[in-house]
Amino acid sequence: MKIQIVRDVLEANDQLADTIRTESHKSGLKLINIMSSPGSGKTSLLEKIIPELKKKGIRVAVIEGDITTTADAERIATLDIPVAQINTESFGGDCHLGAEVIMPALHQFELNELDLVIIENVGNLVCPAEFDTGSNYNFVVISTTEGEDKPLKYPLMFRVCDTTIINKTDLVPYLDMDINLLRENIRKIKPQMRIIETSAKTGQNIPEIVNHVQTLLKQ
Repeated sequence: MKIQIVRDVLEANDQLADTIRTESHKSGLKLINIMSSPGSGKTSLLEKIIPELKKKGIRVAVIEGDITTTADAERIATLDIPVAQINTESFGGDCHLGAEVIMPALHQFELNELDLVIIENVGNLVCPAEFDTGSNYNFVVISTTEGEDKPLKYPLMFRVCDTTIINKTDLVPYLDMDINLLRENIRKIKPQMRIIETSAKTGQNIPEIVNHVQTLLKQ
């Protein structure tokens, strides 16, 4: 019985996610869902990426997901873009965002006036990978401080993503970790994964991420 319930929930979510993609396509809009463990640097990366996207004329909004607080949304709002906050605490403290909460968040925006909506998912390497948000592309951010084994421990997250951003590369000299092994482990899970190494602190390869996003928007 429990298996049946889980299946029904996922099927309903997937159907709504397809509806989101259909509506977004009609508006000429793309959605990118960014996932990671807590503290990987998603928000810091967005603070660097979004101003560069705006300089290229890309009209962007962000959906912020957190169990509680609006701290990240407040940081993003200073970039002068539309932001919608989702707090999962009000419906059980879910550790992920599903299509059922993305849909009403999207309706807070004027979709015809946007090119891109970035979903910053709840920090977790398990649950967010299981729920389709209706995004066109999935990114995973992994920081060098998390070690090399995370792709092997959480393979579904890396299977459902198109792009991996390895953040905090500036810390590699001070860590007991092998970034080459991290790359190898990512490729073991998904050989065709696009990997970009960056540092939100130093700005390393931020232009490469921006160009990558711009290319995805044209597809």
